[in-house]
Amino acid sequence: MTAHIFITGGVVSSLGKGITAASLAFLLEQRGYRVAMQKLDPYLNVDPGTMSPFQHGEVFVTDDGAETDLDLGHYERFAEISCSKASNYTSGKIYSNVIERERRGGYLGATVQIIPHITNEIKDAIRALHAPDADIAITEIGGTAGDIESLPFLEAARQFVFEAERGKAIFMHLTLVPYLRAAGEIKTKPSQHSVAVLRNIGITPDILVCRTEVPMNESHLEKLAMFCNVRRELVIEERDVQNSIYEVPLELARQQLDIHVLRLLNLPEREIELDSYRQWLDGVLHPTRTCTIALVGKYSKLKDAYKSIYESFDHAGIGHGAKVKVVPVEAEELETGDPVAILAGMDGILVPGGFGIRGVDGKIKAIEYARRNNIPFLGICLGMQCAVIEFARHELGYEDADSSEFNPDTSHPVIGLMENQREYLATRIGGTMRLGAYDCILAPGSRSAGLYGAAEISERHRHRYEFNPAYREQLEQAGLKIAGTSPDNHLVEIVEIPAHPFFVACQFHPEFKSRPRRPHPLFSGLVAAALAQRGE
Repeated sequence: MTAHIFITGGVVSSLGKGITAASLAFLLEQRGYRVAMQKLDPYLNVDPGTMSPFQHGEVFVTDDGAETDLDLGHYERFAEISCSKASNYTSGKIYSNVIERERRGGYLGATVQIIPHITNEIKDAIRALHAPDADIAITEIGGTAGDIESLPFLEAARQFVFEAERGKAIFMHLTLVPYLRAAGEIKTKPSQHSVAVLRNIGITPDILVCRTEVPMNESHLEKLAMFCNVRRELVIEERDVQNSIYEVPLELARQQLDIHVLRLLNLPEREIELDSYRQWLDGVLHPTRTCTIALVGKYSKLKDAYKSIYESFDHAGIGHGAKVKVVPVEAEELETGDPVAILAGMDGILVPGGFGIRGVDGKIKAIEYARRNNIPFLGICLGMQCAVIEFARHELGYEDADSSEFNPDTSHPVIGLMENQREYLATRIGGTMRLGAYDCILAPGSRSAGLYGAAEISERHRHRYEFNPAYREQLEQAGLKIAGTSPDNHLVEIVEIPAHPFFVACQFHPEFKSRPRRPHPLFSGLVAAALAQRGE
């Protein structure tokens, strides 16, 4: 039977439940347990796919094509697991399932209610993690204790634990213990109130994890244990790390969080080996080289919008013993500004994905600057499409070359809408893009084939528009190499300029598959080229 850990949050949002959950999963996996992870989000959107990055941040895509919360990126990166559609449920998805079943007569005329119908649907979602290869399931409940929209999820979790075999499901509550600088004091009262809210709905945390920016003394921990009804050894201090989020697992291991969890779940305390991780982390904390890369995007001032890209640069830097400084550049600033002035001193340029025409001309200017000045460049999704547009305009002389997304009347639509997407744009936007993992065949002798060290790869996609094959021969003859295609050779997945120090652009999202100890080949290649550009 799969054991369950439910993680709730209190006092404020953005406490880092995702990183804490992922760090715990990492420690349990190091002890030989197979872990599955899940995020339950209380918002009414069916998924974050139609939400603005300004509202929600990055949309993380799984192999099976689910558009999910960015916390799933933390799960995959820390625990090295593969998430799926079962890993992220929203209120919108839960309610949609229940309403659809009611319309089909699935409830046989019963009055459909929050309890039991919505809570039963949530419990079914939790059980979706049950599998022969899952010893422990960790479910993070989004929002904060006391939020109205989170109540059905908390009630379902309460019922789930109540119905589970004794010792097979526990609650862990992550809460903020603030430090008031003016008073010079740590305050435990907000956490006490947070736990009181949970106890009012029938949930008593088994473990209390306390986020704090300053060390807590024993009196604080004992007070929290007493007033929150949690044993003292199960009150865990999670102090802010100073340099890297990858320090968090060791901090939690130092306080034996994983051991306490296993004891509560009546599971054996298997041996753990963290020396290799500590050695790897020492390299993370003490880089010997540095380079600077411009991230030219539409949401560059919002780091969460490009969360996996920032993480991928960290991974690539670690692999090269370097610190990668990522400089966010708003694409719109390049539309009226001087690229030479704005991008001066950059060792590399990355143009990420996005939707809509805003900032596109700025991205194209950044790509032209990188191409003409031999600056290492990586384009992702829309970044690849902009690279094709830029090349067609300036190397083929097609001045109005464009994507039909931005200019339906262009005489040279070098980027066009995929055929199977036409009906969706008119009827249903959410969940209809080309989503998830697809195979790609790499051209022998291409830079990409060399970086991957493989002839065939699988990468995750999220797009509606594609390289127009009608222009393939013309672009190749002008020097834009087709370095990767779909297995049927119809869709272009990667383009390169062989004569350039590093000019690679891909239709897929490589950032979703980068891992701390296995940096993605394309990011690693860009960082290597940037270091060479800098003379490091």
